Amino acid sequence: MNLDLNLLRVFDVMLEERSVTRAGARLGLTQSAVSHALSRLRYTLSDDLFVRGPAGMQPTPRAVEMGPQVHAALNQLQAALAPSDFDPATSERRFALVTGAYAGAILAPPVVSRLAQVAPRSELMIAELALDILERLDARRVDFLVGSVLAAPERFARETILTEKLVWVVRAGHPAFQGENIDLETLVSTPHVVMARNLPGLIEEGGERRPFVSRASWEDSGAFEAALAARGLTRRVGASVPDTFTALAIASRTDMATLIPQRLALLSAQSGRVTLIEPPYESPSVEVSLLYLKDRLAEPAIIWMRDLIRAVAATL
Repeated sequence: MNLDLNLLRVFDVMLEERSVTRAGARLGLTQSAVSHALSRLRYTLSDDLFVRGPAGMQPTPRAVEMGPQVHAALNQLQAALAPSDFDPATSERRFALVTGAYAGAILAPPVVSRLAQVAPRSELMIAELALDILERLDARRVDFLVGSVLAAPERFARETILTEKLVWVVRAGHPAFQGENIDLETLVSTPHVVMARNLPGLIEEGGERRPFVSRASWEDSGAFEAALAARGLTRRVGASVPDTFTALAIASRTDMATLIPQRLALLSAQSGRVTLIEPPYESPSVEVSLLYLKDRLAEPAIIWMRDLIRAVAATL
């Protein structure tokens, strides 16, 4: 089969963007050129590849099946043809980072600022955490994951870049939290806002399937619940939310309390809308990790971006 590699590049971008317009903008092509390329590829592969749906162009099962392999092959070809070094000043590299609300607020802004200074022609794409994260990392659609990763397969490097303390937050002027020393009884006297629990997935390694877990919540490994149990206390959950920003917004405008990372709490406290409360029990810190495929350290650009993220995190 004679196949123009440019057609595969169009296919790869379309699979990510799900839009002829956005794919054309990324590739520097007109919409008609993208459509023509897809038509040629459809004819060659005898498959529609993409069909129009309510949420944009949806890939067919054949497109979904071949997508990761095509993306990985294109990346390997690009790495083989690329210079052996990496020049951030001239590179137009597009880095992809997956993270949650916390790292999006605390780490992403200084990383983007630093990238704009030293690699002004590069781009950072930040995506949200989802259950297919390992597949996206394996397919090299994502370069790095930043989060509180509790378990991962051996093919991934996992290094701690931040250690975060957890604190309770209530609205400024909350009538139940006026003193400096808040006890457990006071803490459970008001409803709590809790976040989603750990985000699980399944990884297969050595013929066995075991969990991959990235912390999507900021619960303190059961320390709070254990302290309550020791005192015979029970808390009441007033709201369950998907992320720290929603929890913070609710706590700042109601009489509910929530447990969030200290750096994020301090950022919010600058507005004067919330009050920070030290946990009245032994609360362990949480490690924030950088996760990436070990074999990608053969790519100079990945080494450079990893070091940039490390350096920025060290200043926080």
